[in-house]
Amino acid sequence: MLRHSSLAAALLMGGCTLHQGRPDVPVPEPTRTDYRVIRNVIVSPPDWPQPLAADIYQPRGDGPFPAVLVLYGGGWHSGDRTQLKSIAKQLARRGYVAVAGSYRLAPDHIWPTQLRDVQLDVRWMRTHAAQWRIDPQRIGAWGYSAGAHLAALLGGISARDALYDADARVEAVVAGGTPSDLTKFPGGTLVPQFIGGTRDTHYAQYQAASPVHYVSAGDPPVFLYHGGFDRLVPPDHATDYRALLDAAGVPCELMILRGRGHITAFLTDGAAVDAALEFLDRRLRDDAGP
Repeated sequence: MLRHSSLAAALLMGGCTLHQGRPDVPVPEPTRTDYRVIRNVIVSPPDWPQPLAADIYQPRGDGPFPAVLVLYGGGWHSGDRTQLKSIAKQLARRGYVAVAGSYRLAPDHIWPTQLRDVQLDVRWMRTHAAQWRIDPQRIGAWGYSAGAHLAALLGGISARDALYDADARVEAVVAGGTPSDLTKFPGGTLVPQFIGGTRDTHYAQYQAASPVHYVSAGDPPVFLYHGGFDRLVPPDHATDYRALLDAAGVPCELMILRGRGHITAFLTDGAAVDAALEFLDRRLRDDAGP
């Protein structure tokens, strides 16, 4: 496990807002468009253990458009796809097909059920790309908290990993308040009910469910944002994760939100959302620079 860096300590003590890793390249001019919302679209096949639905925020126009799977938080045990509707709307206005996905919840369903469900969401986006005017080569994932954890796994799990799904990997990740290393949680209820046991009895599963476990060269670019005073998911989850991404040569931006906790970073994330949208424009727009 990585030790806290002096930067992380300074962020916690001083509460300074910092945006690291932003490349010094022009951002494509943002698209501005109208959109429509199609709700309760079933994305799971008939034989899936539980029907899964999505809300589709589709820009007006012929496309094909880049697309982003939007994933809600809630400690893997609660939440629904309306939670990040504000972000989905902003994505659609900017010329992205935003797919607000869903996944089965703990404790009735434990790891890796949630990952398999969001992998299904991405596969569905690619399979139905022509119908929804999606560019299947330009799909990203955006989540907060538990949703960020799943979004990060979609980007990080690669061909060398047992949980890999070639049709479900994404080309960019935006992750806020990310629990990146589940082995850092020695107790509580959320992680044990998600994994199906305690860290002492299920350590291998805690590792296997941690995005930091999958960082490798060739991973898609990652944008992280995190509350500087987050006590539920401390900021070292973001700073240590970024250090691993940097070491692997993976493009990564990190934004620490001054004085914000886990919930307040989500409720007052305007600056981070603006920066994340620019990140996606650089990474997923077909007119983006190198």
